[in-house]
Amino acid sequence: MEIKRVALVIFDISGYTDFIRRNKETLGHAHEVVSQLLEHVVEGADFPMVLNKFEGDAAFLYADTHGDEAHAARDVARQVFAVFPAFRAKVSELAGARDACPCGACQNIRNLRLKAIAHIGEAAFRKIRQFEELAGEDVILVHRLLKNSVPANEYVLMTEGFPSAAEVPAGWSARRIVERTSDVGVVGLHVFTPA
Repeated sequence: MEIKRVALVIFDISGYTDFIRRNKETLGHAHEVVSQLLEHVVEGADFPMVLNKFEGDAAFLYADTHGDEAHAARDVARQVFAVFPAFRAKVSELAGARDACPCGACQNIRNLRLKAIAHIGEAAFRKIRQFEELAGEDVILVHRLLKNSVPANEYVLMTEGFPSAAEVPAGWSARRIVERTSDVGVVGLHVFTPA
């Protein structure tokens, strides 16, 4: 097992549960759409970001900071914000291509949105069979932050270490919040929402 300082990012598709719940009869189309969207998200992430795994309607990525957390935060934040317009374009492309399909999944693609959670911390890396697993309190925290009090369905949520180094593109508003998690405690965050 090896412990590294890393930037952790989870991209999660908002509206997925409702999308699947409404579309049980067209589950194949729903999963195909979500798979294509997640693949597009991951394709938008370049080195040093690495896909760890897909988690249902989410993609969990990390980047080794190599001892320069400010540089890693800037690079990862730039990539995170860049994924959003690419995601919206892919949603429009898929919706247009599937417009003739009357199924609930294909008719509701435009309701899907993206959210991202970003945090810098430590992770223990270990190999289990052919899979690389990340573990530790910071890995738990970034997953816990998926369930938060942000009322929007499209946003970037960053723990306090990120925004000081990140360049936020024009068209995003920012505010500071505090989240309380049952097992990790109180966490200061910055929420960025598109205009």
